[in-house]
Order: sequence, then structure tokens, then C-alpha cells
Amino acid sequence: MTARSWYPGRHVLVGGTGVTGAAVTRALQSVDARVTVFDRVDSDALQALASSGAEVLIDPAELPGDTDQVIVSPGFRPDNPLLAGPLAAGIEVFSEPELAWRLRPNETPWLTVTGTNGKTTTTTMLATILASAGLRTTAVGNIGVPLIDAVLDPEPYDVLAVELSSYQLHWSSTLAPAAAALLNLADDHLSWHGDFARYAAAKAKLWQFPETIAVGNTQDPRVAALLATAPGKAVGFTLEAPMPGEFGVVQTLLVDRAFAPDPSQAHEVGTVGEVRPPGPHNVANALAAAALARSHGVEPDAVAAGLAVYRPEPHRNAFVAERNGVTWVDDSKATNPHAAEASLRAYPRVVWVAGGQLKGVDIAPLVETVADRLEGAVLLGVDRAEVAEALRRHAPHVPVREVDRTDDGAMTDVVAAADALAHPGDTVLLAPAAASLDMFPSYAARGLAFADAVEKLQD
Repeated sequence: MTARSWYPGRHVLVGGTGVTGAAVTRALQSVDARVTVFDRVDSDALQALASSGAEVLIDPAELPGDTDQVIVSPGFRPDNPLLAGPLAAGIEVFSEPELAWRLRPNETPWLTVTGTNGKTTTTTMLATILASAGLRTTAVGNIGVPLIDAVLDPEPYDVLAVELSSYQLHWSSTLAPAAAALLNLADDHLSWHGDFARYAAAKAKLWQFPETIAVGNTQDPRVAALLATAPGKAVGFTLEAPMPGEFGVVQTLLVDRAFAPDPSQAHEVGTVGEVRPPGPHNVANALAAAALARSHGVEPDAVAAGLAVYRPEPHRNAFVAERNGVTWVDDSKATNPHAAEASLRAYPRVVWVAGGQLKGVDIAPLVETVADRLEGAVLLGVDRAEVAEALRRHAPHVPVREVDRTDDGAMTDVVAAADALAHPGDTVLLAPAAASLDMFPSYAARGLAFADAVEKLQD
């Protein structure tokens, strides 16, 4: 029995009514499953799914006993009480990428990306490279575009560039991409996973099958240790000169010594100067994207051409303005300390805009690491006191301003405070090291609010 033929008449529950929940519901209905959607509150989205023929449950105390399978959105933690019953009964619980893998009607290869930081940049780099090679492709997954829609597209793709989060991977079991890159590992989402070991184990699920080519950052000790245990072909990437079987940097060139016919030779796949956004962490992202593309047979020239034309997604080290010798930069996507550190290291003198939801991660090591380049700090958000305390302990010389407003005007006060602290030659950097949902609908909304306040400051 194929996975698709298992579904007719089966009762499948779908948790969550966002874009992904709607896509999952449509996919299950297309294979004649009986679908029940559940969510905490009623909404137009829930009623739209009801109109499509799905049953709905609003804030259920428990899930129905006749359930055959449960598909959950990334917001559902493993310890969610609603999942206790199905898990205890041996009912499968997983997320949308696993369903997409099971329902895929063809053998379109998946080239996947995960890691603590850089996932979206690497995935979109990869999609640009694949398109430059003349392949029909798209960037999907945790990037905001449901994977299931691409998998079930009537016109098959040649290859998919897939971003996957630790939340999604926690619930996966059979997913076996053609190649998978693990960019880096740092403390993040510990409140969701419970501890770092579980978080890392979720990421490493992309390498669990020998048919997957494992691409990993050999300069990240945690990634390197996992790469050494991968059951399939292992390909490393490094910002140093590569060994055979690796991608790396020689002078100003990005080179491949993994997929060349002769590993003693190195094929150029791009240049450091053409990587956008700039910075060592994005050179590493480019090497990972190049390795994934080369694993699929993309020629070195096409990889180089794709990297040369790639331009980053918004809110990732994005230039906002230059005013009176001060540069303003939006890296709102830096939603954890690891990402913020990479951003802060790109500028020698920084007025740092930070704060939000720290997600259980200790920010003190970051502050200690970057203290010597901080000219000031402006803090906002629910966990700003933790950032302030870390600054008092590890950077007592840095002037700190706290903004306690949480309304729409808060960012105006933040920008005004940063402007008062900044001097010519400084960079005012929004790299919050924290999630945004305490004050903003998304990190993108936070970045837009920052840019808008900077623009008004210039009037």
C-alpha cells in the first residue's frame, strides 16, 4: 500500500489554521481523507476550512478517540497536552514536511537546509543557483511557502530548495532528502525542545538515512561532530582552504573539492566579493548552497552565476539609511544571540538595538563577546531587563537606554534614543537577539517599524 492510498476514509486531525494548516487540509482532502481541523479560537480561517468540508473543533479539551493520524503546525510543542493521548495510543503525529514527503507523487529531489541561523539566506541562494542552471525550482518550507503545495503542483518541479526548522524536523520520521545542509548549531528554541541535546537531535534528523548527502559546517564543533556520524556521503564546508571532500575559500575564491572528478583539483564556484549580504557567515552560507547545488549536478559556472546575481531577503543586514555619518542597518531576522553575534561582528562600532523574547536563551555570553565594539545600546521588549543586566555585568562602559513602551510608537522612541547615542562612524544596528512576537506580528514587521522610524527621523 502506498502512502497516498492509505488515506481514503481515514480520520486525520490538523492542528492550526494558518497558511500551512489550510494547505495541509487541501492536500488531505485531495486524497479523500476525513479531515478535522482544531485550533484554540474560532476565526475566519477556521470557518473557511469548515466551508471546504472539514470538520472543526474549537479549543478542544482532548482529541477524538477515532483519530488515525495528527498533523500539527510548528507551534505545537511535544509536551502539548492535546497530543498526550494520541502519542500514548501510538497514533502518528507529525508536521507538514513529513506529510509532503509521504504524498509526493514523483521523485523530485529535495535539497534541504537547516541550522540555527542562515537558513533562509542559504535556501534562497540555492534556489537562485538552481534557477540559473535552467532548472524549474522554488524555495519552500519554513521560508513561509507550504512545501505541500509545491509537491502537489500539477507541473512538477525539477528540484526543490527546502528550508526546515527544528520544530518541523522534530516530528519527521521518513523524510530522506537527496542532500541536506546543517549550517550551524547554537542554543535556540530551548523552551520548545526542552534542552540543547533534543534541539540538535531534531536538526540531525535530516541526515538519518544513508541516501542523503550530508553537508555540514566543519568549523562548527557541534556540526562537525554530527557530520562525522552521518551514515551517507559527508561533505564539509569551511572558510579556510578546503581538504579533499570539502568546499572552502582559497584567497578570494569559493572552491569545490568534493564533487570535482579529481579531488586534488579545486573548481571555482564563486568569489567572496560577490556574496550578498557580505560577511563571513554569509560566505559560509554561500558555500553550503554551492555544495547542495553541486550535489545535484549543477556545473561550477552556473553556481558562480547564481551567487553573483543573488540578492538577500529583506531584514537581513539590510542598509536602511546614512545620516550625519551614522549608518542604520536592519537585521531584525537576528532572532537569537548566535545570529546577532554574526551581525555585530560585521561592524566595528555599534549602537545596538536589542531585546524582545529571548526564548530561554542566556544572552550574557553574546554581550561579553561583543562588548568591545558597543558604543551604546537601546533595549526594548519583554526580556530587555535580562539584556540590561548582561550589559551591566560585561559591558559597564556602554551607555544603555531602555524603552518600556509596547505600543506602535515604541520604535520611534527606540530610534530617537539610538540617534542620541550615535556618533559619526557608528552603525546603529537592529539585531535584537530575540523573537519579536511580544510587540510585533513578525520580525519583518519589527524591521519595517525600525526603517519607518529612521525615515521619519530624517525629515
